[in-house]
Parts: sequence; C-alpha cells; structure tokens
Amino acid sequence: MRRRIAISVVASSLTLSLAGCGVLGATGDSADASPTKGNDVTVGLLLPEKANTRYDKFDYPIIKERVSALTKNKGKVQYANADASATRQADQFQQMIDDQVDVILLDAVDAHAIASSVEKAKEAGIPVIAYDRLAEGPIDAYISFDNELVGEVQGRSLLEALGSGIDTSDKIVMMNGSPTDPNAKQFKQGALSELNGKVTIAQSFDTKDWKPENAQANMAEAIEAIGRDNIAAVYAANDGMAGGVIEALEDVGVTKLPPITGQDAELVAVQRIVTGEQFMSVYKSYPQEAEAAAQMAVAKVQGKDIQFDALTRDRVDSPTDKDIPAQLVTVTALTQENIKDTVVADGIYKVSEICTAEYKAACAAIGLK
Repeated sequence: MRRRIAISVVASSLTLSLAGCGVLGATGDSADASPTKGNDVTVGLLLPEKANTRYDKFDYPIIKERVSALTKNKGKVQYANADASATRQADQFQQMIDDQVDVILLDAVDAHAIASSVEKAKEAGIPVIAYDRLAEGPIDAYISFDNELVGEVQGRSLLEALGSGIDTSDKIVMMNGSPTDPNAKQFKQGALSELNGKVTIAQSFDTKDWKPENAQANMAEAIEAIGRDNIAAVYAANDGMAGGVIEALEDVGVTKLPPITGQDAELVAVQRIVTGEQFMSVYKSYPQEAEAAAQMAVAKVQGKDIQFDALTRDRVDSPTDKDIPAQLVTVTALTQENIKDTVVADGIYKVSEICTAEYKAACAAIGLK
C-alpha cells in the first residue's frame, strides 16, 4: 500500500462530519450529480470473523444506523459474517450478487481468494468498496486505518516500555496476524521499521485466522525455545492474540509480565491495560471508519460524485490494481494515561463498564473514575 499523505497519530472523535473528511463545499444533495438510485438503497455488508468482537459490536450496527440516517430510513443493510471461512464468504458474496444489492462493503477473509467474486460483482454492475482490509480485484474504493502506522505505533510503544536500558540483545517475540490478511503484513512491516536494529526478534509467527488459541500455542513454542525469563517484550498484533500470549506466559508461572502490545481496544484489553497485564493497544475509531464507509457506499450508489471523491482523497495500490481511491483513518496509542481521553470520550465504553468490581482498585490507582 502506498501512503500519499502524511498522517499523524491523533485521537479521533466519535462524530464524523463531511467537513471533517475534507468535504468543503460539498452538500451531498442530489444537485451534486444525477442520482442513479433513490433512498431505497441496499448495502451488502460482508464481515470476516467473530473472534474479534468489534465487528458485531461496532461495525455492523454503526453502518446500519448510518445507512438508515443517510437514506431517510429507507435504506437497509444486508449483513453476513464469514466466521473466518473464505469459502463461506465467497458463498455469501454470491448470494448478495444474486439478491442484486446496490453496493457491497467487503471486509475480506482472504484478500486474494475473494478477487474472483469482486470480478463477478463488477460484471453484475455492483460496486465493491473494500472495508478495513484491501481486497484484490477491481474494487471501487477502500477505507481503512493507516495500517503501517498501526505497526509503527505498536513498535514505538514497545521500545518506550523497555526504557532507556534497552539493548540490541533484548529478545522480542512477534505474534503477527493471519497470513491471508494483507493488513497483518502491513502491521508487521510498520512494527519492524521501529524494532529492527534496536532489539533481537527471537521468534516470529504468522497466526492462523488471528485466533487467540493459535497465538497461545505459538507463544508456548516461543517460551520453550527462548526461556520464560528471557523474553523482554511481545509484539502481539491485536488484543485477542495478546490475551493468548498472556495465558501462555501465566501457564508457565510468569508473574511479572513483559510489555505486550495489542490492537482494537477490546474491553478486556482495556481492563488488562488498567491492571498492567497488557502495556498498550491501538485504538482505532470504529465509529469514524464505519460512518465514513456508509457515507461512501450511499454516495457511490446515488451518484453523488463530489461527495464520494471528497471522501476518497487518498490513493492505495493492491497487488492487482493501482491508484485505488481511499480514505485512511488515523489511530491512537492507548495506554493507562489516555483511556479517559479516547475510548471513554468517544463513547466506546463507560468508566463503569471498564471499572467493574474486579478492577475498581486498579482503576482508582491510575485515576480512572
């Protein structure tokens, strides 16, 4: 993926206005272009898996609500989750083509394998917007977070956690994401750009399907090879796998956990950050990404070209296509210090949800109340 603009690490707010996306002077009204479709829009939404709680908790309901709001409650979302099966997603994709949905938002299980389905949609005249993961094939646009920046933030955070005493001999374990997810490769590249030359990558794994149990098994293998007391830090690409890493370390009696990264700001991960079990997560504003995706989908179907172009001012390349219109959303390093300013301020979680009875003392210790 090529990044054409400089993107800073900033906190995101919940509300995504058109002005916030750089839509200056674009009203989004039908006067912007000749509409190809009215408000009776059907958006097909294909999400990849259920191991990560974000998809059912945030992405689907936010997209559904936003599509309804943009279409005066006349539009709808047809939703399917592939539960990490590329074959199942291909079948779900074909069903949406058969049902003649107006546009498809695709978060691919396997970015390469789904290319033929994207081709079929193009032949059927159905635009496809790659959501969160950059699928191959003739997609019309892409919206995601700046994935290399995610990895850079994770890598920098690990170095900060190791402090001034860091040494090139410090052994790091890398628990990367699924090899079928192009985002995982970009996360890893970003992290390595920060870690290479400063620490030793003692073990590195590409974790099948992002599953925590696979990460736990991989970590057990790493502990056996390196020794439980010789692991300075662990790069875990997301929160689910961070949980698996922690279980593997605790299984062999580690009580003082090394710094461990994550991504997605899942509630259990935020609670682990409160207690210090997990050093950080990458907070990505799912409301911002999901709302923008809904806006892009509706604008594309309704022929509102000014609005669509303003929402997709970045450009990215996939293995099959170049200069794909895109929007890359910023990310934030989530640590004990900024829980209130990020996930709480954005309405993702209430303090009461984080600071349940089990975590009240830890919350009080870091001033979270």
